[in-house]
Amino acid sequence: MSRKHSDREHSRLALQIRISYLFLLIPIVLFLIYIFYNLWQTNERYETMLNSVVSASEFSLDFKNDYDYETYLLIVGNKTPEDSELPSLLREARRVVIGLEQYTDTDSNRKRLESAAKYLDNLETYHERILTNLEQEDRYEENMVIWENDVQIVTTLVQETINEYIYYENRELQTAQEENRAHVIHIMQISIIIFALLVLSIIFISIFVPISITEPIEQQVRAEQRQLRKAEFELLQAQINPHFLYNTLDAIVWSAEAGNQKQVIQMVGSLSDFFRTSLNRGKEIVTVREDLQHVRSYLEIQQVRYRDILDYEILVPEELFAYRVPKITLQPLVENALYHGIKNKRGGGKITLRGHEDKNAFYIEVSDDGIGMTEERLESVRKGLSEQSPAEQELYGLYNVNERIRLNFGDEYGLQIASEYEKGTVVVVRLPKILTEIVENPTEKKSK
Repeated sequence: MSRKHSDREHSRLALQIRISYLFLLIPIVLFLIYIFYNLWQTNERYETMLNSVVSASEFSLDFKNDYDYETYLLIVGNKTPEDSELPSLLREARRVVIGLEQYTDTDSNRKRLESAAKYLDNLETYHERILTNLEQEDRYEENMVIWENDVQIVTTLVQETINEYIYYENRELQTAQEENRAHVIHIMQISIIIFALLVLSIIFISIFVPISITEPIEQQVRAEQRQLRKAEFELLQAQINPHFLYNTLDAIVWSAEAGNQKQVIQMVGSLSDFFRTSLNRGKEIVTVREDLQHVRSYLEIQQVRYRDILDYEILVPEELFAYRVPKITLQPLVENALYHGIKNKRGGGKITLRGHEDKNAFYIEVSDDGIGMTEERLESVRKGLSEQSPAEQELYGLYNVNERIRLNFGDEYGLQIASEYEKGTVVVVRLPKILTEIVENPTEKKSK
C-alpha cells in the first residue's frame, strides 16, 4: 500500500515537474517566436531596402553614359532609328523606376521617383524630336543642340535623382539598423528575467556580430561612392569638346588651301601639344608648367581662329612652375573667358594669366576684359559652384574644375570669381604649395 502511495506521489511529482517545465517552456517558446518573427520582419525590411539600393545603383552607373552615347550615334548616323537602342533603354529605365516604387516606403523618395519618371518622359520627347529632324535635311546642328543642351542635362538630372534616392535609402537602412539595435536591447531586458544565457547570446549575436559585419561594408560603400564621384569628374574633364577639334581641323584645312604653310605647321604643332598634355600618360596631377603649356597650345589655336578679337598674355612667374595642379585646370577657365566674355563684347578683348603666392598657398588668376557679368548673374554663378550640381550646362566647366580641386586638396581650395558688367571677369584659383607628385585625397584620409 505504501509502495503504491509512493508510486502515486512519484507520478504526481513527475507530473508537476512536467507541468512546471511546460509553464516555463511556453513563455520561452512564445518569446522565441516573438524574437524570430521580429527578426524576420526586420530582415525582410532591411533586405528590401538593400535590394532597392542595389537596383538603383546599377541603374545610376549605366544609364547616363549608355543613353548619351546611343543618342550621339543616332544623330551622327552611325545607327539608324531601327537599330537604335534608345527605346529599349527607356523601357528598361521605366521598369527600374516602377520597380523601385515597390521597394521604398518614404514619401520623399516616391516623389524623387516621380521626378525621374517625368525626366524619362522628357527624354522620350527629345528622342521623337530627333527622329523628326532626321527625316528632314539640314537639321544636324539642331539635333546636336538637343543632344548637348537637353538630352545630356536630363540624363544628368535622372542620374542625380537616382543618386539622391540611393542616399536617402541608405539613411533609411541606417535608421532601420538603429531601430533593430534598440529593439534587440529591449528584448534583452525582458529575456534577462526569463533566461540569462539567452540574454547573453542575444547580446553577442545581435550587437557584436552585426556591428563587426556591417561596419566594414559601410566603410567600403562610402569609399566606393567617393571613388565613383571622383571618377565622374575625371571622366568629365577628360572629354574633349568635339566642336573645338572640328573647328580646329577646319581652320587647318582653310590655311592649307590658302597656302599658309607656316600657319598650318603652327596649328598642327599646337593641336599636338594640346592633346599630348591632355593625355599626359594618364597622370591626373601635373605641374603648373605643364598646365600652362596646355593653355598656351589652346590659345595659339584659338588666336588663329579669332585673330581679330582675341589677344592673350601669360605672366605667371617661374617660381610657381613646379607646384602641382589637377590636370586641365586652367584651360576650362580660359575657354570660359573666351566664349562668355570676349566673344560677347564688341571689338574683342584680352585674356591674361597671372600668378603669385603667399605663405600657405599659391594663386593663378585668369582675367578678361570681356562683357563681364551683372551682379545678379555673378551671384547665380557663385551659387551654382557651391551647389551639389549646377543647374546650367555652361557652368559645368567651372564647377568641374572647382570640385576636382576640392576633392584632391580640400574645401579650403578652389575658385573665386569677381566680375563687373562691361568691364570684365577675374577667376582666381587657390591651390596648396605642393611640389611632390603624390597628392593624398583628404576625404580618403578622413575615412581611414
